[in-house]
Amino acid sequence: MVLEPGTSVPDIVAENQHGEEVRPDFATPTVVYFYPKDDTPGCTTEARQFDERYEQYDDAGVAVYGVSTDDVDSHCEFAETHDLSFDLLADPNGNLAEAFGVDLVDGRSRRTTFVVAQNRVVGVYEGVRPDGHATDVLRDLGEAGLLDTPEQ
Repeated sequence: MVLEPGTSVPDIVAENQHGEEVRPDFATPTVVYFYPKDDTPGCTTEARQFDERYEQYDDAGVAVYGVSTDDVDSHCEFAETHDLSFDLLADPNGNLAEAFGVDLVDGRSRRTTFVVAQNRVVGVYEGVRPDGHATDVLRDLGEAGLLDTPEQ
């Protein structure tokens, strides 16, 4: 079952596309988006749009992490090909997906996004449509008072 708003977020550690161990600080506003597979059309659209908005997220103090069951090498190639500015976390065993209650289908994460602040889930998006999602999340962060000025 997907973590619901108000629930505590699990402490997670995973390798990013550079093979570095990352432990997100969920005390600060954070977006964790799960996606099925590197370098597929929908996943590429979603990643590129989060990257296009990354400076706005970063300026507002909001961390962004993409998570899939692809390995570090796949994430590295995907991030380099599309010049992504944020961390992609490798979840080859599905441990992060399990911790967040994200279902796996044929070993791939269902497209699900979590907005976290103060170590709690404040928003969940299931069945995400990739195109426009990064903008929707940024707008919703602003409406929730987690940004100084929401960007449309």
